[in-house]
Amino acid sequence: MLGAPMTITERLPLEELASLPTVAAVTVSPDGERAAFYWDRTGRFELYVLDLRSGEVRQVTHGEAPRHLMAGFVWTRAGDAVVFSRDNDGDERQALHHLDLASGSVRTLDHAPGSMDYAVDVQPDGARVLVNSTRAGQMNVFAHDLTRGDDAVWTALTAYGAPATATGWSPDGSRFAFNTNETDDFKNRDGYVANADGTGARRVFSLGVGSEDVVGAWHPDGRRVTVTSDADGGQRVGVLDVDSGETRWLTPAGGAVEESAGRFSRDGRFLLAIRNRESTLVPVVYDVESGGARELRLPPGVTQTARFVLDDTCVLVQHASATRRPELLLYDLSTGGTRVLLPAEYGTLDPEAFVPDEYVRYPSFDGQQVPAILYRPRGARPGARLPALVHVHGGPTAQFFRGFDLYAQFLADRGYVVLCPNVRGSTGYGVAWRDANLKDWGGGDLGDVVAGAAYLKSLPEVDPERVGVFGGSFGGYMSYMAAVKAPDVFRVSVPIVGITDLHMLYEDNSRVMPQLGYYFRGLMGDPVEDADLWRDRSAVTHAANLRAPMLMLHGTNDPRCPVSQARVFRDRLLELGRREGEDFEYHEFEDEGHGPGGDIQGKIRNYRLLADFLARRL
Repeated sequence: MLGAPMTITERLPLEELASLPTVAAVTVSPDGERAAFYWDRTGRFELYVLDLRSGEVRQVTHGEAPRHLMAGFVWTRAGDAVVFSRDNDGDERQALHHLDLASGSVRTLDHAPGSMDYAVDVQPDGARVLVNSTRAGQMNVFAHDLTRGDDAVWTALTAYGAPATATGWSPDGSRFAFNTNETDDFKNRDGYVANADGTGARRVFSLGVGSEDVVGAWHPDGRRVTVTSDADGGQRVGVLDVDSGETRWLTPAGGAVEESAGRFSRDGRFLLAIRNRESTLVPVVYDVESGGARELRLPPGVTQTARFVLDDTCVLVQHASATRRPELLLYDLSTGGTRVLLPAEYGTLDPEAFVPDEYVRYPSFDGQQVPAILYRPRGARPGARLPALVHVHGGPTAQFFRGFDLYAQFLADRGYVVLCPNVRGSTGYGVAWRDANLKDWGGGDLGDVVAGAAYLKSLPEVDPERVGVFGGSFGGYMSYMAAVKAPDVFRVSVPIVGITDLHMLYEDNSRVMPQLGYYFRGLMGDPVEDADLWRDRSAVTHAANLRAPMLMLHGTNDPRCPVSQARVFRDRLLELGRREGEDFEYHEFEDEGHGPGGDIQGKIRNYRLLADFLARRL
């Protein structure tokens, strides 16, 4: 049945909105004088370098940068080169490349077929790059010798059964810090330090089994590191002396504030942290010795990057809000003033067309209040009843923020009310909320999604007969589950790179991305002992319940949520006598992995399919 005609005048053409340039992976040079980043202003991502004093921007790559952004890059300590990762059409088989910034020449480093290699840090003398890699199976820490040219030398520095990930070399290059788990509790993570050759590894930060106690950036003195822990119910930042074991906490205790650690100033006096408060991200400068805190005075929104630059006199921030696209700002610490280094681009679009967000909370099935972000279209005819959508985020250990949301703006411009809930399982609201869906995927979290639909139906401008659900990754999983576990609630569902069979997902992840197989065990338990639960929480088990039209979108190169997840659900629908094109619509993309990955043409294609489906079905 076709949806009712729209009552909104569209002001944001789909192709132009999706084509607006994006700046990503902003990374500051070791001397704090330059920043490098990926930018797709030419239609595809290239790497650029920005001089922070003059404002000059220079394009460095010409086709060598990754098309799909699934990894970042690191500078050499001399600032003359970067090491970046690139995959093939989103397959995440990340291979390392060395880019000389002066000449622009790119050298491909040795790559083991099928492995994922993520550059972490280049040793101070430039000899070796620290790499998190799956080349030996589970994600572990390796070093790659950059001085040997084509005669590649890889050294395994760790060999743990749980994922082990490095955070960086010490300032003198004699040690490195990393995080892993040696307990039987899949939730547990502890901080470690080892010698540069991998010997002498020892646990230096652990507050108890079951908490995430991790080490981060090194202090310039080579003796201290940042630490983050959730042991007290929130996420707390401190500074650890790795030799004495003494920790100086900076974030107040009690879990009222959630923070993540950034980097120290070059002189070591200050530490940057990011404060997560009601879906906003605010930079905080801590005095390391006194513990005094200073929030940077920025407009409400989201700070994606915050780094000390220009001899510690300024902080480089990438900042956005609901109605302002991300831009690079230089924040003067002495005056509190800001200067725009790289303004957001809007093309011919009028920024006044973007709708503001509303931070709301709504009651769920058990009385819990679910935090969410609501977007209402502008210019609706008085008395009009509009269609609405619940958008479920990925993760599930992630969250929606009050930054610029392309999906929300695109849909609101087309007359849809959009609700983005941070359902149980989301980060940013304490450990209890984050862990509330452990071994309960498709349970309480689905109840929160259904309650989100009820909240939308209670709004006077929403047509209660036209509420849909969509999302990607874990949001795709929830979109499948909502359609078959609450089949009378939603008019349509749109799972994007979603999950339908938990046993199949675990088997594929354990083979292709073992770090995700491990992560999944921590979220949903044991595939044998909890087999009944896994089957019940797999949408394919309940495919016969599907009533509402469904649009399935999936990349064939996706290693995280393999395309087999969509295919097995489609095949089950066909076995049940459902007709493709009528009961459901299905699209695979051979040039994509886990979503478009920032690729402009991929975004345009997916948005067009979504817009067309919703116009016809909702």
